[in-house]
Amino acid sequence: MKTLGHWLASPWRRSTVAAVVGALPVLAFPAPSLWWFAYVALVPWMLLVRTAPTGRRAACDGWCGGFGFMLAMHHWLLPNLHVFTFVVAALLGALWAPWGWLVRRLLGGAPSRGRVAAALAVVPSGWLTIELVRSWQGLGGPWGVLGASQWQVEAALRLASVGGTWLLSFLVVALNVAVAVLVAVRRARVSALAGLVAMAAVTSAAWVYAPRPDTGDRVRIALVQPGVVAGTDSADRRFDREEQLTRELAGQDVGLIVWGESSVGFDLGDRPDLARRLAALSRETGAGILVNVDARRSDKPGIYKSSVLIGPDGPTGDRYDKMRLVPFGEYVPARSLLGWATSVGEAAGEDRRRGSGQVVMDTGNGLRIGPMVCFESAFPDMSRHLAEDGADVLLAQSSTSTFQRSWAPAQHASLGALRAAETGRPMVHATLTGVSAVYGPDGEPVGPRLGTDTAAAQVYEVPPAHGTTFYVRFGDWPLYGAPVVLAVWGVVEVLRVRRGAREPLAPPARTAHGSPARPGR
Repeated sequence: MKTLGHWLASPWRRSTVAAVVGALPVLAFPAPSLWWFAYVALVPWMLLVRTAPTGRRAACDGWCGGFGFMLAMHHWLLPNLHVFTFVVAALLGALWAPWGWLVRRLLGGAPSRGRVAAALAVVPSGWLTIELVRSWQGLGGPWGVLGASQWQVEAALRLASVGGTWLLSFLVVALNVAVAVLVAVRRARVSALAGLVAMAAVTSAAWVYAPRPDTGDRVRIALVQPGVVAGTDSADRRFDREEQLTRELAGQDVGLIVWGESSVGFDLGDRPDLARRLAALSRETGAGILVNVDARRSDKPGIYKSSVLIGPDGPTGDRYDKMRLVPFGEYVPARSLLGWATSVGEAAGEDRRRGSGQVVMDTGNGLRIGPMVCFESAFPDMSRHLAEDGADVLLAQSSTSTFQRSWAPAQHASLGALRAAETGRPMVHATLTGVSAVYGPDGEPVGPRLGTDTAAAQVYEVPPAHGTTFYVRFGDWPLYGAPVVLAVWGVVEVLRVRRGAREPLAPPARTAHGSPARPGR
């Protein structure tokens, strides 16, 4: 241990180790999908931080670990953003600097049982506060939220219906704190075990008492995934391919057909011929078709990404314009300052325009759908609001053609399970390219997944759901409760320090003759 401590005395070595251990949680997400690893993935990072010689060094360990976490979580952007990926990771990693200080404050040295008990609530609250800040769209949105690694764990999905992905993040971090204490703080192991028992009790209670929405008759929904279509005339060729695949659905009693993001590369007002072809497809298949138009609008300035519902007579008038855009991919934040990113990578040359509100569409056969576009499926509040507004089925139209060979498509598709479990609504994740998947109202997979190499029209039996969940009813309560926990702990710490400062020093001991005792006597 002394040798290791001496080796870590070098700031550069310590920072490198912090970045490496900070990156470990990415292994719990797809594509590795080692979901169980999330329960111990933060332990090496915490053990390093708690041994920091000063609070400043602990904050630096937190920053470097955050840099490693953000870089690993967004590594698939490197071919496109190049060096700017490191800049973004360093800026976002700074959010973990206070968290590093917090870990050392509560777990450093030989913490008492009381400090460990506080750490089980305060350290996860600190992590959750970071997720609150970085979930703002301008900072990249909630991509790589720690709780999202539990998308295939049935018990975790039930908990998501109570407090969303945020509750899962809190419990995963709390579990890591307990394991770190069991490994490094022998005198406080009882408190750590008590914390583990409490988490098990919470999970069991949620399993038994969390309400679940009722499901109705199944509806047949088809996903059309054409795959990557390259070339200068790719928009026309892609439309031809989607049209061909959609015709295969005729006679299959489909209630809705969903195309992926950017499936139509022309504004339908400028291309009435495409609108007529889509209407003909709707009549031939007997189903409405939800397409996604990525083009400059003919009725207003700018480029929009819009979900458009097509009926047998053409566009029905139901349209949803994407509201939350991908930073750098669809717009450049503070373009006057960061516009140089377009010269070092594939950042957006022109900002897309934003929609003004979410829309619930009626497909005409009694089915109400709530569309989202690509990146928006990462935001739990958007799917929650659609459920509140009466959507029977949630839909996300996506495309990951730029990142086909990375971990991004699988991770993006996994978010559908969480959105379904949170809202109690089935979730359809339909991609132009990428991974398409459908999940039931409990977050369970429905039918086969379509991989990145697949081009097909696939029909799914989807159970529409009604009713509500605790998460839909009460919202992001863990997310907003975390800063409250930090504030209460901060007040208690200030009062404790002040009380200690006011306590009088004990008078020196005196000898039998009344003179002060000398040291050593």
